[in-house]
Amino acid sequence: MTARPPQLRATPTAPPFERQGLHVMAKPIGPICNLDCEYCYYLHKEDLYPGTKSWRMPGETLERYIRQLIEAQPAGTPEITFAWQGGEPTLLGVPFFERVVALQREHAPRGVKIVNTLQTNGTLLDDGWIDLFREHNFLIGLSVDGPADLHDRYRYDKHGRGSFGDVLRGLKRLKAGGIEFNALVVVNRHNGDHGRRVYTYLRDNGVEFLQFIPIVERRGIGMHAEPLVQLEGDRSLVSGRLSLASDQRAVESPNTRYAIPNDKSPPSPDSALVSTRSVLPEQFGRFLIEVFDEWVRRDVGGVFVQIFDQALSAWMGMEPSLCVFRKQCGRALAIEHNGDLFSCDHFVEPEYRLGNIHELPIVEMANSDQQRAFGEAKESTLPRYCRECDVRFVCNGECPKNRFIETPDGESGLNYLCAGYKSFFRHIGPAMEMMAEELRAGRAAANVMARLRGQSPPRQATIGSARTAASGLRGGGARATARNSPRPTPPRANDFCPCGSGKKYKKCCGRE
Repeated sequence: MTARPPQLRATPTAPPFERQGLHVMAKPIGPICNLDCEYCYYLHKEDLYPGTKSWRMPGETLERYIRQLIEAQPAGTPEITFAWQGGEPTLLGVPFFERVVALQREHAPRGVKIVNTLQTNGTLLDDGWIDLFREHNFLIGLSVDGPADLHDRYRYDKHGRGSFGDVLRGLKRLKAGGIEFNALVVVNRHNGDHGRRVYTYLRDNGVEFLQFIPIVERRGIGMHAEPLVQLEGDRSLVSGRLSLASDQRAVESPNTRYAIPNDKSPPSPDSALVSTRSVLPEQFGRFLIEVFDEWVRRDVGGVFVQIFDQALSAWMGMEPSLCVFRKQCGRALAIEHNGDLFSCDHFVEPEYRLGNIHELPIVEMANSDQQRAFGEAKESTLPRYCRECDVRFVCNGECPKNRFIETPDGESGLNYLCAGYKSFFRHIGPAMEMMAEELRAGRAAANVMARLRGQSPPRQATIGSARTAASGLRGGGARATARNSPRPTPPRANDFCPCGSGKKYKKCCGRE
């Protein structure tokens, strides 16, 4: 079944690059972390700064960053989000972030709300951190890949010990402290066959907001890089030496034979381009379908999954807000501990360095020709196979970092995960159309659950609040009720958005 793209809303005449807000992911501790997660794409960034003795962002750099990010926002901006990542930002200690809050208060204009999001592995959380988060209303992204046997496969400490026990204690501290948090689940080759199990485990442990992040590692890149294995005849060619292990098999491609490990999913030539930790395309699609089928029948309005929210926006005729699903990107930058600004946190490499905040202001670098070209390339380099795809309106080719395979016609630039996304988006189409119908009628998307059971939806429905920490989405803690009338009256700008995000309509689905 093919998905039916909705009628797109009219948009302002300004270029897409200009219409996006400016978001920066700060790395105040650089790549330094107390864990040694096998698939982490950031640990090897130490190589960018050889000889560095301290990775802690200096006070002068911190203040300059906070001031410049505030100054970079358009006049009248009601809310500014600061995203803190790593590495592991809690290694900096509570006093560092108390200083962050003090500087934000010093530089923020009157009436502007400051939001802090922090992504953590959760292993170092104690009462001091919980007090900080509660007092200053931090939004937390907690990395957890499912139950212990799935989580500990790749997420371990410097001694090779699994981190699940410490992470679970951190999760319980967040829950007990009333801290709103989002579970960040990395979908990999190991947990990729257990979508429903991962989802229900986290849901049953009180997680209400989830993000699923597919791990796609190119061979030869990263701290735990796996070399590309190329076989010609009986010889094994690697950047070094590697023989076929007993748990590997050769996979034929038109020109080359590669070695990849055994797994439950059928192999493809493209699989040889990625690490054995990387989720397979069809596997990722099945994972998302398993989660969606569980969610759409019982959890709509109670549990919020980022990719489902993004898809619903697209089915409502609006461009998704997440950079990977937008037509163009380039407005989610990354800043390192020393003030270096990069095009994206997945492109923290010398060729994508825009400059340093001690030399140029953030707003100038963010609007530079170099960064504009980076963002526009997401759309301009899309192969024809994607441009003519029935799910392009919701996918838009996903992240450029994953576009390294060829289309069936031999054109380069196809996303490695294409097959998985295509099966997923086509699968959810009918339910998404139902939810879109409910929203257009002024009712709650949660009515889809009754409709799927063959029941008439209630005339009124309660819409839950949501807050997605790692991406900076923010909602009120209260619950909002749908209007009594089922008339298709659009929500007003300051109403809670009917999609259930908990944000005001003008800041969510009503945002231009």
